[in-house]
Amino acid sequence: MSIEEEDLTRKQRREQARTQRKELEQAQAAKETARRRLQLMGTVVAVAVVAVVVILIATSGGGSKKLSNPEKSKEASVVDTLISGIPQSGNTLGTSTAPVTLKYFGDLECPICKEFTLGVLPSLIEKYVRTGKLRIEYHSLETATREPEVFKTQQIAALAAGQQGKAWYFIEDFYHEQGEEDSGYVTESYIQGLAQQVPGLNLTKWTSDRSNATLAGEVEADAQAASNAGFNGTPSFLLGKTGGTLQKFSPGEYTEASPYESAIESLLKG
Repeated sequence: MSIEEEDLTRKQRREQARTQRKELEQAQAAKETARRRLQLMGTVVAVAVVAVVVILIATSGGGSKKLSNPEKSKEASVVDTLISGIPQSGNTLGTSTAPVTLKYFGDLECPICKEFTLGVLPSLIEKYVRTGKLRIEYHSLETATREPEVFKTQQIAALAAGQQGKAWYFIEDFYHEQGEEDSGYVTESYIQGLAQQVPGLNLTKWTSDRSNATLAGEVEADAQAASNAGFNGTPSFLLGKTGGTLQKFSPGEYTEASPYESAIESLLKG
């Protein structure tokens, strides 16, 4: 396949995945309408309260100082609680002796991946990964990120954290902090900010590892693996017994854990 044909195939895959995501988002939008209406009234009240507080501070001559070492964000604290103490190696979360493996193909800017990561993964991690029954491998597949270089940069940043056994902190933080699709929010400052939220990450080593050609090779290998599996959208999954041949897993649901749990339980019993 020529470079031009390969680029065209990737572009077609991204556009197809984008269409699929939009359909999913539209289907879920109706469920969100009532909740948003309720939130609206609360927001109006909150804005009024904030306005009063700002006026009081201004008129009293008070102010707040910027911290030289910013406190950990609420989202990063949630991630810490979720995965702290669980073994990590490279792109893998969970012990190598876990009997079941889930390969998760995602794009860090994919909003449906965010829904899965926030809605389903916490249950799987607590119930199966933390107990040594499941290991999860994160693999990249470009679908939502429009600029190939941005996609490569953000994924290598995650893999560079993985060189210190902390890739999943970066990945989870990214999804928890994910911005609006196509808004151009992924900048070097954004990536640096995420790295600073990863507990115990040696930033000097992380910065150096980002130029490691091996990590760029892993991104390309993921793309090939996704192509071999016939994946053209994210999130996509391979599931099976560790050390065996993994099979395509299509849960048909990205916010409820039950289909995933049923499949994992079947493998554990089998």
